[in-house]
Amino acid sequence: MLIKNDTLTDKDNAGAALLEACKEVKGSESVEIGSYRGFSMHLSFDSFNREFQLTLKGTMSHPTRLGMDARGNLIRIDNVLASMPERLKAVTDQLDNLYNQQAAAKAELGKPFPQEQELKEKTIRLSTLDAELNMDAGGHAPSIDALCKKDRPSILDCLKQPPKIGKELKVKHEKEMEAR
Repeated sequence: MLIKNDTLTDKDNAGAALLEACKEVKGSESVEIGSYRGFSMHLSFDSFNREFQLTLKGTMSHPTRLGMDARGNLIRIDNVLASMPERLKAVTDQLDNLYNQQAAAKAELGKPFPQEQELKEKTIRLSTLDAELNMDAGGHAPSIDALCKKDRPSILDCLKQPPKIGKELKVKHEKEMEAR
């Protein structure tokens, strides 16, 4: 283990040097303190949980919490390194699952919509019923052109216009004010 440019081979000395490095860290800024087994070690203080966190950085980051026991901290670091193959397998399995889901989604994308004919029939029936409900007082149904989507009034346009009820009330209120 390399801490503050000192190479430490004894576990007790390495643990003690790690605890000394913790005393020097102020704030939540991550500070590089050395290296261990090819990983750079970054130390930070988590003020919310009131604990030190050591992060081993290589291609990925591997965090671990540190305690007050010098040997216990080294065991925690070794446990993080020992769990890397399990984490790699879990991430690989998750990635394979995502690839399988992507392939299944692409296969579903190419399939035709099974209820397409039923949808067309019900859309025609809906427009027929809508036409019957919208007959004017003379018993005349609107023309087929009026049923076209481009000729129908837009609901969004109606919503963008100012309300008519509010204008009528305002006009009435102004006339009452003038009469007084």
